[in-house]
Amino acid sequence: MFKRISIFAVVALFAVSCNHSPKAIIIVDGEKTKPKPEYFGAKITEENSLPVDSVVSMLKNSSEDIASIKATGKIEAVCKNKGCWMTIANSVGEPMRITFKDYGFFVPMDCNGKTAIFEGKAYHDTTSVEMLREYAKDDGKSKAEIEKITEPEINLSFEATGVIIK
Repeated sequence: MFKRISIFAVVALFAVSCNHSPKAIIIVDGEKTKPKPEYFGAKITEENSLPVDSVVSMLKNSSEDIASIKATGKIEAVCKNKGCWMTIANSVGEPMRITFKDYGFFVPMDCNGKTAIFEGKAYHDTTSVEMLREYAKDDGKSKAEIEKITEPEINLSFEATGVIIK
C-alpha cells in the first residue's frame, strides 16, 4: 500500500512540475536558482539603469538626443529574421525600437516578454518608408499591410552597444 502511494506521489509531483516554465526556475545541486542573464554586444551591468518610461519622458521633453544612457524594459517584439532589432514598450504602449551598434550583434529571436537592460544612445529618429516596410517584413506582416506604409515616421529610437536579457 505504501509503495503505491509513493509511486502515485512521485507521478503527481512530476505531472505538476511539467506545468511550470522550464526557464523560470533551474535546479542545480538541489537548489533553485533563476536563469543566468544573457549578454550581447559590449559587456554591461544592470546598475543605474532607468525604466524605459524615464528615457521616453526625457526624449519627449527635449529636442536633444541622449549620448549615453542605460535603460530597462520588457521586450515587446524581436526581428523574426535574425534578431537584428527589438522593441520595448513604455507603460502607455508606445514602442521604442532598439537597434544594435553597427549590427555588431543580434539577440535571440525568442526573447519576447523577457526583460532587457540596454546601454547606448537614445535619440529622435525619422524612419523612412523603405525602412518601415523592411521592419514590417521582418515582423511577419502581410504584403497588403506592408503596402499601406506610405509615410515616414518620427519616433524615439535607441542604438545599443550592449544588452542583457533576463
